Amino acid sequence: MYPFLRLAKEFHVHRNAAPLPLTGMHVSRHVCWPWDLDLWMELNNGRTLTLLDLGRLPLAKRVGLIAALKAQRWGLTMAGVTVRYRRRIRMFDRFETRSRCIGWDARFIYIEQGMWRKGECANHALYRSAVTDANGIVAPARVMEAMGLDVASPPLPGWVCAWIEAEAYRPWPPMAD
Repeated sequence: MYPFLRLAKEFHVHRNAAPLPLTGMHVSRHVCWPWDLDLWMELNNGRTLTLLDLGRLPLAKRVGLIAALKAQRWGLTMAGVTVRYRRRIRMFDRFETRSRCIGWDARFIYIEQGMWRKGECANHALYRSAVTDANGIVAPARVMEAMGLDVASPPLPGWVCAWIEAEAYRPWPPMAD
């Protein structure tokens, strides 16, 4: 089940947090509960993606994206993700999630997130997100305008550009043969 109560808690905890610049870092703290575990008694890889929402959505609020989405009646969707898992997070481990927007292109906004435990990065994700309306994807330039910003994207890091390029070669639909 989606952790609605945990998400509500995050919005409550960060309700008075200072606004962030568009590429600012949002940090949230969490606990790995028994219902987050897999058969090997560690944080389930799918649950990791769900728990990353608990960092991304408050980040979106703090940078002003949620207000723009509401005003324009737009939606927000994830259009892709790549995750690197490196350290285990086990039951009752405390960890923090660091979330930030690292830039955008003509269609997508790229968000970097990591879960950190005891000073080490346990996993790292790169998300490609899209703002949507009834006609499909809303260009990030239009989103920035709705947020009252007149800014260009910072240069995307090389590893992000390489991922974008690799995704362009990925066949769609998959397994067509």
